[in-house]
Amino acid sequence: MHNFIYHYQHLPYYINPTAASLGFLKVDWYSIMYLVGFLMVYFLLRYRIKKKENNFFFNVQKLEDLLLFSFFGLILGARLGYVLFYNFSYYLENPLVIISPYDPTTHQFIGIYGMSYHGGLIGVILFSWIFSKKYKLNLWQLTNFVIPAIPAGYFFGRVGNFLNGELYGRATQKFWGMYFPQDSFGFLRHPSQIYEAFSEGIILFLVLWFLRNNEKVKDRMLGLYLAGYAVCRIIVEFFREPDQQIGYLFDFLTLGQILSLFMLVIGIILIYSGGKIKKVLE
Repeated sequence: MHNFIYHYQHLPYYINPTAASLGFLKVDWYSIMYLVGFLMVYFLLRYRIKKKENNFFFNVQKLEDLLLFSFFGLILGARLGYVLFYNFSYYLENPLVIISPYDPTTHQFIGIYGMSYHGGLIGVILFSWIFSKKYKLNLWQLTNFVIPAIPAGYFFGRVGNFLNGELYGRATQKFWGMYFPQDSFGFLRHPSQIYEAFSEGIILFLVLWFLRNNEKVKDRMLGLYLAGYAVCRIIVEFFREPDQQIGYLFDFLTLGQILSLFMLVIGIILIYSGGKIKKVLE
């Protein structure tokens, strides 16, 4: 039993974040998981189209165009969100680092890292709005149709974080904690990436997918998603190590929790006024 626990706790040390490499080019498991997450959402929405679960003119071709728009919105929003929310002063002094894969000090190739979920969310919503204008679709109907599938992609994204050894949790003495190679302190830590994969990626998905065709809630799907994700994120953040350059705000909250609190408020407002907003947009 002791031997099993030892290997379990050191599991991240057995994982190579790089799936394949050729010279200075490499493909990480994190990138692959992002792609798998997008494909999962794509096939779930194709299933909804096949089952005629959409009550507006939306086909596979438009779905593929939407995911392309969303992909660019996600990458742009997530990157700019990280720059603005998490390390603005650093990027203000080193603006080229926002898009450059080279370390400005060592000039070594390190890739572009640092993404913000909340920034990515804003980017996806903005690009979805542009998409709806381009194709003359009702944004509210589009949102109700797409959102139930979205959390399924989060599961793979968070697994990607785990395989990459990043976004690990706070120090713990619990036996299910793990050691992560990137942790310079060498503490046993909560595998908070797995907590997020389970809460944001499985529980939230099952709830929204089960309710997707419920007439009483489908016009409140965006509000349910925002509030549901916010609750999951706020809870898990109590186990997740805060960003080193920010630490705790008000001595006990993380930036992720504060941003999620705004999400929660907006979600609750949309839940109670979803029908009215739908009528306005129509």
